[in-house]
Amino acid sequence: MHQNDSLTGSGILSKENIIHDYRLACESRQVSLLGRKDTMGGRSKFGIFGDGKELAQLAMARAFKPGDFRSGYYRDQTVEAAVGNLTWQQFFAQMYAHADLEHEPSTGGRSMNGHYSTRWIAEDGQWLDQTKLFNSVCDISSTAGQIPRAVGLAYASKLFRQNQQLHGFTNFSHQGSEIVFATIGDASTSQGMFWEAMNAAGVLQIPMLTSVWDDGYGISVPIEYQTTKGSISKALAGFQRNEDEPGMELISVKGWDYPALIEAYQKAARICREEHVPVLVHVTELTQPQGHSTSGSHERYKSKQRLKWEQEHDCNIIFRDWILKNGYATDEELEQIEVEAKETATASRNLAWQAYRKDLDREYLETIQLIQNASKESAQSAVALSNVALELSKTYLPVRRDMVSAIRKALRILVKEENTFKHALQECLQKDLKENAARFNTHLYSDTPQSPLHVEPVPPVFGAHSPLVDGREVIRSYFNALFEKDPGVVALGEDIGMIGDVNQGFAGLQEKYGELRITDTGIRETTIIGQGIGLAMRGLRPIVEIQYFDYIYYALSTLTDDLASLRYRTAGGQRAPLIIRTRGHRLEGIWHSGSPMGTMLSSLRGLHIAVPRNFTQAAGLYNTLLQGDDPGLVVEPLNSYRQKETLPENIGEICIPLGQPEILRPGNDITIVTYGSMCRIIMEAAAQLQHLGIEAEVIDVQTLLPFDINNSIVESIKKTSRVVFADEDLPGSASGYMMQQVVEKQQAYRWLDAAPVTISAKDHRPPYGSDGDYFTKPNMDDVIETVYKIMHEAAPLKYPELY
Repeated sequence: MHQNDSLTGSGILSKENIIHDYRLACESRQVSLLGRKDTMGGRSKFGIFGDGKELAQLAMARAFKPGDFRSGYYRDQTVEAAVGNLTWQQFFAQMYAHADLEHEPSTGGRSMNGHYSTRWIAEDGQWLDQTKLFNSVCDISSTAGQIPRAVGLAYASKLFRQNQQLHGFTNFSHQGSEIVFATIGDASTSQGMFWEAMNAAGVLQIPMLTSVWDDGYGISVPIEYQTTKGSISKALAGFQRNEDEPGMELISVKGWDYPALIEAYQKAARICREEHVPVLVHVTELTQPQGHSTSGSHERYKSKQRLKWEQEHDCNIIFRDWILKNGYATDEELEQIEVEAKETATASRNLAWQAYRKDLDREYLETIQLIQNASKESAQSAVALSNVALELSKTYLPVRRDMVSAIRKALRILVKEENTFKHALQECLQKDLKENAARFNTHLYSDTPQSPLHVEPVPPVFGAHSPLVDGREVIRSYFNALFEKDPGVVALGEDIGMIGDVNQGFAGLQEKYGELRITDTGIRETTIIGQGIGLAMRGLRPIVEIQYFDYIYYALSTLTDDLASLRYRTAGGQRAPLIIRTRGHRLEGIWHSGSPMGTMLSSLRGLHIAVPRNFTQAAGLYNTLLQGDDPGLVVEPLNSYRQKETLPENIGEICIPLGQPEILRPGNDITIVTYGSMCRIIMEAAAQLQHLGIEAEVIDVQTLLPFDINNSIVESIKKTSRVVFADEDLPGSASGYMMQQVVEKQQAYRWLDAAPVTISAKDHRPPYGSDGDYFTKPNMDDVIETVYKIMHEAAPLKYPELY
């Protein structure tokens, strides 16, 4: 009598499917075993594998349909292979960091093994049809980091189902029928972002199916140190839905029980797909036959009893016994499958290694030959060059680093010597550097026709009757125009809906456009960002709000680990053109007055960072970003919502180009470079400086990433020969960044007659109150006296000391 006859009758547990799954489980186990050997043998830098999780992932794959998404972590090799996203040759190519998308299409060798992704972007920059793909979002290593975006991916299904205006987005959804399969190791559920995401999923009621692979440990730390009650499903019991209260469905199943796993995932997928209810599947009693990773052995921290238990409860072994017990195959047939699985894994490994070494070995021999040729001709350095070639020839498994380094060393030896092969070495080096830059330094930002850098500028148009209004009315008018013309734009954040955000930039717009497009959220910055990332990955144009700039730190790991690096780590294969809206600079006190630009500049390469001085500029920068395909951060000037601006007639069409500063005030004596709220202070100071006989040229950079792409600031310095960089960030942060960009990168030092100077806030966080602001943040008096001191040093008689 076959177990689970109900499933057998449905065709899911057909003999063909069962044998197919057993074959794949065996192959997956074998590539894990070979992968560890390759790492220990020096072929790969590191290895982390999905051994012990094969059966659960095969059951999950049985519920995975085209158009669904996986937002997982680095042990999901079996499900990726099962849905056809991964060949075992590609598995090994990633281990070897093969920087060729034809062999390693997930990341082009940029991520360590176990980081899989589906390529969504065509060569012309257009989206591919996601509804035909088994979509896999590129994994990240930071524990639980994959979960916030899963909220957004699933939330997109809700919007595609409930918002009829989106039913035409047929390349992204079949009216919201898609599930998001989130996967996570049990120990990582201790992370705060996991709990925040579970809460958000329960509140939002979205088709998010979270699988927890529970093997009892987090590296060496057992579950009793990790989770309340030693069980994540028990700890989450309060989230369980019932007849009277929505929530999530909790399912617990043993990771070695194949029919129960199949049944659990079929049930979970049905609930998610049909009812749009989140489900957590807690897969227990899993094993980890090779330990956590190649960085250590689990024999160091697991008892003999535990190791024995793991051998007995290996899911592949129990699956084999179940197949035999139910008569699906004979012992001889399974043995044949096991032999063939080992052969398949070995052949895939060998093919991957041969493909990886092919070009490397050719370049290696060519490099040695070049250096040897130079040695034969050299009268002065033959021995030294021969030693370089000999050292390279003895290198075990040489890579491009070794070859390029050898050429550089040879050229240093030949620096003062004429040698006919010197030019060949120089050409080889330039070629290698260019090719490796393409392999490893591209795709940080879009290089497609949809790049926001290609957006044509559209200046604001003012008429005779253009009204003078508060800044908040300017930005509200812009958002109104935006939502009117683009149904794919959605906004979400704390207080953004009913009250129209804390500064009224969305006042009345939720009532006009509905809650599905302008949506209030809980106080949960990490999953606000995750929600936006997922929506952007699925073809929508979200604007998500971090209410005050200081609170962006809550979401920084998701911003930097996931969003900022997404295009880079997929070698241009994936994108999430999310816009983050926040407000910063002066207000009141330690947690509402920050300007942490230096942190953003260091952490968010891969995003554009726009710093408008007013709301007409903000509207133009939003428009430019929304017409492009890169993510961006817009920091609105907090103290300008009630300052008066003239409302342009074309508020919905303005486009401000990225990376192009604007001269706000011409001058010949000194250049002051600034941005955002500091523009007003600098302009007021410049007016006072004029009374002291000093004409300051004031430049608003408008965006910090990119920064002055046409090198226009240096042209001002050629005229003034003096420069000040001013902002509200901590000393050496954004002001230091601007100085580096101009003085070093633009080589402005050539035209300076005085040392460049920065004006910034004090080292500490800004205290509360007007006095705290005055004595902490740069003020008009500081700017005047700093500039005056520079001019005094140049002409002390014309500009005598102030005090």
